[in-house]
Amino acid sequence: MKLVAGNSNRALAEAIAAYLNLPLTKSVVRRFADMEVFVEVQENVRGQDVFVIQSTSYPANDHLMELLIIVDALKRASARRITAVLPYFGYARQDRKPGPRSPISAKLVANLLTTAGVNRVLTLDLHAGQIQGFFDIPTDNLFAAPVITRDIQQQYNGEDLMVVSPDVGGVVRARAIAKRINADLAIVDKRRERAGESEVMNIIGDVKGRSCILVDDIVDSAGTLCNAAEALLNKGATSVSAYVTHGVLSGGAVARVSASRLKELVITDSIQATEAIRVAHNIRTVTIAPLIGEAMRRTAEERSVSSLFD
Repeated sequence: MKLVAGNSNRALAEAIAAYLNLPLTKSVVRRFADMEVFVEVQENVRGQDVFVIQSTSYPANDHLMELLIIVDALKRASARRITAVLPYFGYARQDRKPGPRSPISAKLVANLLTTAGVNRVLTLDLHAGQIQGFFDIPTDNLFAAPVITRDIQQQYNGEDLMVVSPDVGGVVRARAIAKRINADLAIVDKRRERAGESEVMNIIGDVKGRSCILVDDIVDSAGTLCNAAEALLNKGATSVSAYVTHGVLSGGAVARVSASRLKELVITDSIQATEAIRVAHNIRTVTIAPLIGEAMRRTAEERSVSSLFD
């Protein structure tokens, strides 16, 4: 079993390596003067089971190209099996045609990975579960629910909790968390006027006097979360916190969260935190390294991965 890390999230790769008690394979991933990507794997990987750890987060195209070139280098070095470990799968929000003459970019990325020589994909909290079907190779979609549930139980033990889905599409995810912590479920009825902007319309469920936990898979502009927090507090919630798997937090999102009425935003380290995220007073990061590391170990040993979530 060999671990190869790209440049997208070196800290997470090192944490996974520490959990597995394995060193990262020596490799060089650098740029030429014109920003072309160059990769050199500096250890023998012939006949090895190789895991490439690379989130396709910002800058998504650079990190995706790094991943494809690393995979090509490993394939040409005769690796036995190449597993792409994508803690964050970029382009996942483009999983269907929202209008005429628009792409399904998630499918294109799946094709690129397969054509490059990936034999298996391991990812976390896909934006849409059906993306697994875009791949013609085995794809394991892990869930951050056990990590999130454990943190909620540690931080909010004894409080009267209400799990809230920030939109109708996230109800299944929110219900899974609510079931694990034995809490009620509420839904924010949201109307999106245009991409990146949202308007909260109504709260489905009685949140008065409850500590509300918003649950989602991706926080990008953070407009939805901040608007939802405002609406919940206006409906009588005592406090509002948010647990989100992937902290994309682009543009002025961190400033928006810091200035909002959110008690705290908890994200995982699937995407490497920026300095702004690290110093924000109400943003906290929990690690998913043990979860991904254990899934990788079970994959290498041909054991069940789904039993991690039983």
